[in-house]
Amino acid sequence: MPDVSFGSLFAVMVIGVLVPLLLGLAPRLRVPAAALEILAGIAVGPHGLGWVAIDLPVQITALLGLAFLLFLAGLEIDVRGLRGPPLELAAVGYAVSVVLGLLAGSSLHAAGWVRSPLLVAVTLSATSLGLVVPVLKDAGLTAGALGRNVLASCSVAEFGSVVLLSLFFSTSGGSTGGRVVLLATFVGLVSVTASVVMLAGRSTRLGEVLQRLQDTTAEIRVRAAVALLVAFAALAERFGLESILGAFLAGAVVGLVDRDSSSHPRFRGKVEAVGYGFVIPVFFVASGLRLDLGGLFASPAALLRIPLFLAALLLVRGLPALLYRRSLGIRASLAAGMLQATSLAFIVTVTQIGLALGLMGPVTAAALVCAGVLSVLLFPAGALTLLRDRRAAPRPTGSGSRTDAGL
Repeated sequence: MPDVSFGSLFAVMVIGVLVPLLLGLAPRLRVPAAALEILAGIAVGPHGLGWVAIDLPVQITALLGLAFLLFLAGLEIDVRGLRGPPLELAAVGYAVSVVLGLLAGSSLHAAGWVRSPLLVAVTLSATSLGLVVPVLKDAGLTAGALGRNVLASCSVAEFGSVVLLSLFFSTSGGSTGGRVVLLATFVGLVSVTASVVMLAGRSTRLGEVLQRLQDTTAEIRVRAAVALLVAFAALAERFGLESILGAFLAGAVVGLVDRDSSSHPRFRGKVEAVGYGFVIPVFFVASGLRLDLGGLFASPAALLRIPLFLAALLLVRGLPALLYRRSLGIRASLAAGMLQATSLAFIVTVTQIGLALGLMGPVTAAALVCAGVLSVLLFPAGALTLLRDRRAAPRPTGSGSRTDAGL
């Protein structure tokens, strides 16, 4: 047996248990668990109190957590629902975000804070779909125009950012032109796999077997989903792409295949239990363990990067939401912009890749993650406040007035 200790993993799991308990005991403290898990990791990690270190069990589990996080983000995407005006606006909005991100990245590059303006553009143009969806669901906004536009925008941004990250900043190296060919080949294989899985799902005999085994100790649907996740992640790595692209596409494929969940209503809950109940909290706590805030507090100039990055997030992802102003009105569009600017998991991922490639310094990485944490704490709450004020405001009568159903 190798000399491996589970002490650090146990400490990380204790944090994973205590954080939701704290939030459950203090319901008025409307803070996403992911943000508190990162902060707790900073506090107990090597750059804080020094109680917990990142060892092999924590590294492996955190890697699985990242893969599951992207898998569940892909699972949230409604591939069949991405069509029509919301998709067109989302595509235009993401293009605007990339351009704005490049401008912001060029400014930061000129200031000597980053070495790659494109990496900054990719980082700022993403949205945490897994954090925005619960906010919309809890507010009852997913079925309205605002919810459809925000979900389409977040889906396009999540997919586009993952693709661009794999295309231009894969840690496996290689030329960009070669990775374009590999990416096209990889997407082709994913499409073929999805078609095969969909055809297999139409088999009556196979369907009976799956239904018989899905709620036994075999948990066959969960095993198949995890196997597809690992297979796509490993295949992406073999193609010289980032494994997160494979994990994300695996979730999208499962979501596409999982059309009729009436025969297996508990499947998604089980997959989410594996992710959110075990490996994903480890990823967030481990991200905090890696974060060194010492450089940020060394000087006021370094600390100033946090609000600047937060403003850049709001500008890059929030400004394109003004495309919705004709259909939603200015206040709801501003709320949509704040939701679209909510980002954390992707920022954490990109900063780790940027540090590994030498394209980002520790101070800049820490400032970006802190800005992401603040975006999760501030932007959804601000968006809901705007929407509540909009509903509470007196409305003019007549044919030109809007109704809440438009949200």
